[in-house]
Amino acid sequence: MVGAGRVVVGLLVLGLGAAVGTAGTVETAGAATPDASAASAPTASAHRAAAPQAAALQADAPGASVPGAPASGASARETRARDPFGTWTGTWEAAPSGTVSAHPGASFRNVVHVSVGGGAARVRLTNRLGTAPLRLDAVTVALRESGADAVPGSMRAVTFAGVTAVTIPAGEDLVSDPVPLAVPDGADLLITVHTPGDSGPATYHRAAGQTNYRAPQGNRAADEDGAAYTATTTSWYYVTGVDVLDAQAAGSVVALGDSLTDGNGSTLDANHRWPDRLADRLATLPSYRRLGVLNAGISGNRLLRDDVGPSGLSRLDADALSRSGVRVLIVLEGINDIKGTPNATDPGAFEDAYRTLVARAHAHGIRVIGATLTPYGGAGAFTAAREAVRQKVNTFIRGGGPFDGIVDFDAAVRDPAQPQRILPGYDSGDHLHFNDAGMRALAEAVDLTALG
Repeated sequence: MVGAGRVVVGLLVLGLGAAVGTAGTVETAGAATPDASAASAPTASAHRAAAPQAAALQADAPGASVPGAPASGASARETRARDPFGTWTGTWEAAPSGTVSAHPGASFRNVVHVSVGGGAARVRLTNRLGTAPLRLDAVTVALRESGADAVPGSMRAVTFAGVTAVTIPAGEDLVSDPVPLAVPDGADLLITVHTPGDSGPATYHRAAGQTNYRAPQGNRAADEDGAAYTATTTSWYYVTGVDVLDAQAAGSVVALGDSLTDGNGSTLDANHRWPDRLADRLATLPSYRRLGVLNAGISGNRLLRDDVGPSGLSRLDADALSRSGVRVLIVLEGINDIKGTPNATDPGAFEDAYRTLVARAHAHGIRVIGATLTPYGGAGAFTAAREAVRQKVNTFIRGGGPFDGIVDFDAAVRDPAQPQRILPGYDSGDHLHFNDAGMRALAEAVDLTALG
């Protein structure tokens, strides 16, 4: 089974330039230059060796494998209250889906569309699926103007324990120090990383539904002008999340799923995935009801077994329970188990998996909304026997089972004349994935009052 990964947290005190030394003491240190030597760059192991007094600076991530992390029964809200900076809220996510060949010496400029804004940010980087330590000698974040261009004056260096170069061990994620950048609601950010050498396979999120950029050679992380970014990709490299400080929100909601949640079928660069549309709806609510939205969808992902990315069950902690300020989890996952090879034929296996998932979320004070599995009649993998399994799984979900609430996505998008099929107006063309109208229908089916 593919490991779910560890989360390690940067320990910079915002505005003080304090870094945690490997001996466990807090030392005054200036930020390193972008070409800092490998010897001066902290590793994730150095972060784990931090002194006890640093425990108060840990991420508000229930269950995260970091010093000072809360016991498994601690709620997200209780953990968040202990952060000395204020309240961190998850505003964007891309779950690692696999690895791809790295581009040594390249700079990757990732375009990410946040849900809620805040007075500062921190970036979550990943080497979770890598096989060798990941060396980064520059990471930046900026507001996006257009294309690969940053808003003038918004470029910020991202630090880790006070320095700009970092090595992330294989199998781990790393959370940066707070970055002093005001992030507006619904903003596009540019998160750029430079990889000076070959660190082995790159952990990435393949199906971003977003045009991102690569400067083939050289450290161009601090460039406001995007002219050097001559190559494009529709994947996100090395970045897995963004948190914001003191958002006008009550926490965050995670959408855990497969390609239907990842956004396959929706318009490229339009942010029309159903979690994006849900964020648009939540943006109209008062701050005490508003939530940041984190998209933990992976195209091809399964609930019960590893396939494209770790299974929904095995990645639950890394992609949902350990994210900042999570209050609610929406689960739409299982159709790839039913139609994939080998296919799952026992509805009881789904019921057991959902119960396990809910119990683990409840141990962290997180409520779970179960979503019915949507139709795929007309798709190549459709059979009557597999449809019977889908219907039995949906009957279990509609019955409430272990869930705190349900959303009937199946009812929202099916064709009344042919219930095993998607309504033609919602079909992207492959009879499985949704177009922009279908994505909107899914988002509108969510009862906002059920999210808290």
